[in-house]
Amino acid sequence: MTQPQTKEWLVLVNPNAGIGKGKKDWGKISQLLDEQGFVYQAVFTERKLHAIELVIENITLGYRKIIVVGGDGTMNEVVNGVFSQQVVPTTAITLGMISIGTGNDWVRTYNIPLDYLQAIEIIKRGNTLEQDAGIVQYSNDNGLEKRYFANMAGLGFDGLVAKKTNADKEKGSVLPMLFLVNLLSSMFSYNSSNIRVNIDGREIKAKVFSIGVGIGQYNGGGMMQAPDARPNDGLLDLTIIKHISVLSILANIRRLYDGKIHKVKQVVLLTGKNIRIESDVIIPLEADGEYLGHSPFEFNIIPKSIKIIMNHLGETAQKSTESA
Repeated sequence: MTQPQTKEWLVLVNPNAGIGKGKKDWGKISQLLDEQGFVYQAVFTERKLHAIELVIENITLGYRKIIVVGGDGTMNEVVNGVFSQQVVPTTAITLGMISIGTGNDWVRTYNIPLDYLQAIEIIKRGNTLEQDAGIVQYSNDNGLEKRYFANMAGLGFDGLVAKKTNADKEKGSVLPMLFLVNLLSSMFSYNSSNIRVNIDGREIKAKVFSIGVGIGQYNGGGMMQAPDARPNDGLLDLTIIKHISVLSILANIRRLYDGKIHKVKQVVLLTGKNIRIESDVIIPLEADGEYLGHSPFEFNIIPKSIKIIMNHLGETAQKSTESA
């Protein structure tokens, strides 16, 4: 049972993050928090989407500083909890992160290390930035739904990989390379789709393999799919990968990691504030690594709406932010 606020920090722990790493390493993390002088109340998620409920409940009780101990999916739920509560403006809540997931992509944009002590020291320093949030409307078995995201959404091939990976995790798979296995298997089975993209009134039609819609730069465990994204510029970064052969993917895989994906001829990089996507067949969607549903989609940006604790921006994002 949640107690009224008596601590400065709420620490929200996902014990299943990182294939059980959250549960295994919590003793070590809590000891480091104690040693660094944090006064906190710890709460633990028990099921999918539970973090949303816990955040709403604890903001109502008075908590304004939250440390997320989990992965990108946990951070996604926390952000959705922040947007779902109606007690205070979203930027009245400060979010820090100790990342223990399998992808750990959100922290990469901010150069937050995976070392627990270093991450805690960054949180203690308290350097903040108000980053943008994305919101996507999509379809699933319940009809039209919406979800906020803090890092990146992927559709088409990316959505299929997330769908398979999430399903395997829910069945109890502890395979360390689960994402990579599903990525490789999907590469040979996924078919490109004809889509229509409307970006702030500009329409594009193409046969597309995958699309990324980014606030941050990284997804898929370190792939720099949106290399020019800066998290507080008020724009969504759209990376369209048109129809591409498996051989071409393999030949250009390094471009997903070196920030030069724009050099692949099948790739188009665009930015916008409102993006609507329709397809000739149903295509799957993920946001921050979590499978959500399927097409059609509408994306919008909510500028500078999440207050986060960061280390420093990556070189590309830093340059872009300074010139904004």
